[in-house]
Amino acid sequence: MCGIVGIVDAGGAAIQLYYALYALQHRGQESAGISTFDGLNLQKFKGQGLVADVFSTTVLADLKGSAGIGHVRYPTTGANLPENIQPLNFQFKDHFISIAHNGNLVNTAELRAEFEQSGQLFITTTDTEIIAKILINEISNTGWVEDAVHFCMRKLRGSYSIVVMIDGIIYAFRDPLGIKPFCIGKTENGYMVASESVAVDALSAKFIRDVKPGELVRIDGDGVKCTQIAVAGKRAHCIFEYVYFARADSIIDGVLVYTVRRKIGQNLFEEDPVKADSVCSVPDSGTAYAIGYAEASKIPFVESLMKNRYMGRTFIMPSQKEREKAVRIKLNPIPAHLMDKSIVLVDDSIVRGTTSKRIIEMMRDAGAREIHMRIGSPAIKAPCYLGVDMPTREELIASNRIEEEVRHSITATSLHHVSLDALVEAIGIGQGDLCTGCLTGCYPVQIDGEHAKARQIDFVDETYQSKLGTFEVGI
Repeated sequence: MCGIVGIVDAGGAAIQLYYALYALQHRGQESAGISTFDGLNLQKFKGQGLVADVFSTTVLADLKGSAGIGHVRYPTTGANLPENIQPLNFQFKDHFISIAHNGNLVNTAELRAEFEQSGQLFITTTDTEIIAKILINEISNTGWVEDAVHFCMRKLRGSYSIVVMIDGIIYAFRDPLGIKPFCIGKTENGYMVASESVAVDALSAKFIRDVKPGELVRIDGDGVKCTQIAVAGKRAHCIFEYVYFARADSIIDGVLVYTVRRKIGQNLFEEDPVKADSVCSVPDSGTAYAIGYAEASKIPFVESLMKNRYMGRTFIMPSQKEREKAVRIKLNPIPAHLMDKSIVLVDDSIVRGTTSKRIIEMMRDAGAREIHMRIGSPAIKAPCYLGVDMPTREELIASNRIEEEVRHSITATSLHHVSLDALVEAIGIGQGDLCTGCLTGCYPVQIDGEHAKARQIDFVDETYQSKLGTFEVGI
């Protein structure tokens, strides 16, 4: 998961990075960091906690410079340690380098062993440091950032959207399969890249387009230039961005997430209609689905669970114990809306099943007579290795259970997951261009011990700079 942003703006970067990270807070709650370049030196500040807690007005005032990058962290590779907070910052041959990464490499151990064998030392346990070492080593060998990115893409296996700042120039690139989202925006006095379009909206900037899979974007005071480094025959956009991770008001690879979720809700009713008194969502992740279900079914949408708006996302809390404790604080049932009622309860997904069971128990205690659970994703059958801290197969409630067994376990009156075909239809992107590994157990990259249908990736010839050149961002 994680959220990243990079900005070059003559009006100053720090405060804009702050607001952009604030808009991306849903992508990571563990830590936040900002690095800026003032023309002479790298200015940086990072800490554990939410964006608003890490940065004060005084701190932001000290982060001078018109270029900078920022990161909010959701841990997949690397423990919750201060040294793992991004951006990671380096000084190399009088150059100031800062790097931030969203995604997860599946060949981290192999690459780390390769560096350690050659005598390299590591100060973090993240895969981001490995990416940084590959880039810095290759820049040292060739002197060209574009060549270094070309080499980096050949070495890395997994998901990555990466933003690098070198002496105030922003370089951003996305893996050839486009697994993690990335987009480009036009600010008042410059340009930006960010994980989601909501960060562009937060700055009243103009959304231009998504970063193309396999593309390198260069931003400096003169504007933006883009170079295609690699091209895949098929893409593998993360299907869970549409189901849960992205904010509903984001545009991901040309698709408004809210529209997808609303359509999924409509499909849920069409696949398995039920008579009920009202439709209720598990807020906020299930709200767009529930609205779509209510529209299709003509059953009124009624808020029967009230969310504490000061709670963060429980799914990305680091431990199961914390997630379970947070449910009762986060959600409060409304007995007047539940007493002796038959309810359609809509949520985005069921992972371990413990949260769903707890919510259903709370609603029954508040007087609900029937609770028909409807889920906006197919059953999760396998772990995610590409950027989501998904449980092991043993922890996934649906990995070895049929839907009726899951229903019985969570104590719902009835249960229906949307079909994969209906989910794909709602997204509007062909299944061959989506990563469905957590739903099907078949992954778009080779992963030890797992079934894969790896995509073919073609790299532009290493003399690509003279052959392909660069082109304006709008083209």
